Amino acid sequence: MDIMVIHGPNLNLLGQRKTEIYGNQGLDYINKEILEYGERNGLKIEIHQRNSEGEIIDLLHRAGREFHGVVLNPGAYTHYSHAIGDAVEAINIPVVEVHISNIYSREEFRRKSVVAPYATGQITGFGPFSYILAIEGLRNIGGGKKYGKD
Repeated sequence: MDIMVIHGPNLNLLGQRKTEIYGNQGLDYINKEILEYGERNGLKIEIHQRNSEGEIIDLLHRAGREFHGVVLNPGAYTHYSHAIGDAVEAINIPVVEVHISNIYSREEFRRKSVVAPYATGQITGFGPFSYILAIEGLRNIGGGKKYGKD
């Protein structure tokens, strides 16, 4: 199974920015954990971090052609990027939306996701382990077509 992991804007600053919310682990450490989990479970995982909305959309389009599923942390784009939501809807593979913090226990504007209606599922609030939970979810549904949408 081939899975693309996409980290959105500002996630390159993990371990430095708002550590009381996002923790002390940097993105390199999180990516290492993701890749090791994939290797242990026979998965091919490709990881990207982008701050640009258009680049995230391009990655989603590519994933729709070349991968079995996507783990997407859209960062702040979660709350207003209808373009990323449209890209998730447009590809015919499962996408799991991930957030390190619990977006529902934070500021009001963070409680609305414009991506979630098009995602197969959402995992929020388990810190960096949220990524592993999302990958496990994709493994369990087998990737391929969107679960419940075909």
